[in-house]
Amino acid sequence: MKAASTYQIVISGVGGQGVLFITRLLAEAAIQKGLPVFTSETHGMAQRGGTVISHLKIGDFASPLISPGRADGLIALKAESLDQHGGYLKSGGWAVINGPAPLKTQEQTSKQHFLDADQLARELDDPRSVNLIMLGFTFACARRGTSGHNSLYCSPYDVEAVLENRLKGKNHRQQSSLRAFKAGIDSAAAA
Repeated sequence: MKAASTYQIVISGVGGQGVLFITRLLAEAAIQKGLPVFTSETHGMAQRGGTVISHLKIGDFASPLISPGRADGLIALKAESLDQHGGYLKSGGWAVINGPAPLKTQEQTSKQHFLDADQLARELDDPRSVNLIMLGFTFACARRGTSGHNSLYCSPYDVEAVLENRLKGKNHRQQSSLRAFKAGIDSAAAA
C-alpha cells in the first residue's frame, strides 16, 4: 500500500456492466486485509444502460465520496467514462480504460492504459465478463509499474480468493469469472 495508507479509486460504466460487483470485490479484499473501507455509488437511469459510478476509498476517511481531483485511479468500463469521470483523477492519477487505444494524434498520457475488453470478452465467449477483464488488467498495469501505480492495497490473489468465496457453489460462474480476471491480467503483456 502506498505511504499515506489511503487509496481512492473511481469505477465507472453503465448499468449491467458489473461496476458494483468489482467494487465489492475490491472492498472485500481490503476488509480481508484489515483495512478500513468506504464505498458509495451513484446510478444514472435506474435501468440497464444508465451511467453508474462507484467510489472506493481505502484508509481513514470521513466521507465515502471522492472529491474531484482526488482519485488515485479510474477504472473505466466504457471509453466514454474517461471523459465523464476523468475529472475525479488527481494530477498524476492513473486510468485503465475499456476501448481501443486512441490514435497517437489524440491526447493520451502515459498513465492511461487501454484494453479492448469487449473484444476479449467476445473471444472468451463471455460478453458479461468485461468488468473482471478490466479488473485483471488494472492489476497487471500496477504490476508493471507503468500506469503510475506500482501497487494497489491488495494483490490479484486477494481478489481471486474473494471471488472464489463469493461464487462458492456456483462452479461454472466461478470458473468463468476467474478465467476472465486472469485473461485481463494476461492481456497486459500484449497491450
